[in-house]
Amino acid sequence: MKKLAIFSVSLAAVLAMGVMAGCTPSDNTKPNDGDDATVPEYYMPQWSGRENEEREVSVHDPSIFQDPADGTYYAFGTHYAVASSTDLINWTQVAGDNDYEALYGENCQTAEGYSAWPKALQDTLDVVMPSASVTTTWAPDVEYHDGTYYMYYSLTSAFGSRNSAIARVESNRVMGPYGNNVVLIDSMGGSGSDPNCIDPELFYDKDGGLWMVYGSFFGGIYILELENEGENWGLPKEGQGYGKRLWGSNSSGMEGPFIFYNEDTGYYYLMTSHGDLNTNYNMRVARSENPDGPYVDITGENVEGNSGGGNKLAGNYVLGDANGYAAIGHNSVIKTSSEESGDRYLVVSHARRQAGDTGVTPAHSVYVFQLYFNEDGWPVMNPNRYADEVTGTGIEDEMLVGDFDLVLHTEGTTAEFAQSSVYSLAADGNVTKDGGNVGTWERSGDYYITVTLDGIEYKGVVTPSYRMYERSVYENYPVWSITATSNTGRALWMVGQFEAD
Repeated sequence: MKKLAIFSVSLAAVLAMGVMAGCTPSDNTKPNDGDDATVPEYYMPQWSGRENEEREVSVHDPSIFQDPADGTYYAFGTHYAVASSTDLINWTQVAGDNDYEALYGENCQTAEGYSAWPKALQDTLDVVMPSASVTTTWAPDVEYHDGTYYMYYSLTSAFGSRNSAIARVESNRVMGPYGNNVVLIDSMGGSGSDPNCIDPELFYDKDGGLWMVYGSFFGGIYILELENEGENWGLPKEGQGYGKRLWGSNSSGMEGPFIFYNEDTGYYYLMTSHGDLNTNYNMRVARSENPDGPYVDITGENVEGNSGGGNKLAGNYVLGDANGYAAIGHNSVIKTSSEESGDRYLVVSHARRQAGDTGVTPAHSVYVFQLYFNEDGWPVMNPNRYADEVTGTGIEDEMLVGDFDLVLHTEGTTAEFAQSSVYSLAADGNVTKDGGNVGTWERSGDYYITVTLDGIEYKGVVTPSYRMYERSVYENYPVWSITATSNTGRALWMVGQFEAD
């Protein structure tokens, strides 16, 4: 089968000497976009940009934050873990699991009656009274306002318990020490449709209003409006109770909510993770024209009152010869902007790997993926880790002709690993598999694409990528990828194979 040829002769010759020989090219220079370019030319990364391909950082439930003091990015997570980066590609472990002294001070006092906790959290501990099996805060979110860093966190009495609380601490430095603890809301003794007060994430709406989305198993995902000015900044406005339910019903199994606004599409996007982290975890999204909903999926179904729903962005899968990927989720999103690259939305998540036929490893590495929006304004995610790629003008149909590893993510919440197969894009607009026609493809605009398989349309984006799926990280290479969604919210990923011209 013909593999995908993606470069001009001169660039392919350089890559043939570098990548195919097992070396990592060092030149990652972007092309000149031109002074009058309104949409940048695409940029095909010549390597991943990772200075140490084998080094991973571990942050469970990563929430991304950019420090206004120096522009450094921080991923804050459960178990007090923190990692930092200056480019969202190379990461440094700042604090490991259970290293609460990194955030609360090397000589922080111990809470009374709780030997494994800093005294700064005493008020929340006295509300929740965690069991001996729980020794950490969960899913923190750091925000900056008027010279102060605020860390919102959750604490529960036991794993799987609804007896939880959301509180915040503050500092004048991004890595603390944090103190001045304030409890915002708790779900002690809750029942029925009451939420579980965990996984807080803050966001501003397009008019400057401040909100907190939170929740998990039991009552689903809720939203509270917060004060956005004055001495009560960041505290809930009075009279809301638990707030408004956005997604789920009683006993709904989703968590890790995150909301962001895209001014180009005019929508707020609510992302959640569903299932069990050890088996069938998967990432989904719904959207709304209002920060507090209603949120609907691509079928038009309101996800409030729905224990499932949403467009599935990623589940367990195997692509090419790589060991399978699992548990991509509990993500946050950050928007970056520059004249050179335009606006980019980046998903920061944890990820695990396949162990055996259906098992999942316990590690939780930080992965970053670029997020795009198809011509209907629905998010689709690059199948490869972020490598500073730019999707823009200059893409031609002939560049895409060749072989791809194609994976259709499973529908629903399942522990099954979706397996990829080799499909080919033909110059005549057909899609073939094993030599027979199975569908069609058509590119439109600068980077939109529609792939039709078995009569089902998948609408998405063609994106440059740096392929991450070879067993040795030094054998990966730049390729075209396609990411798309069907009208039922099923994700299609296609990652190009490589042939040097």
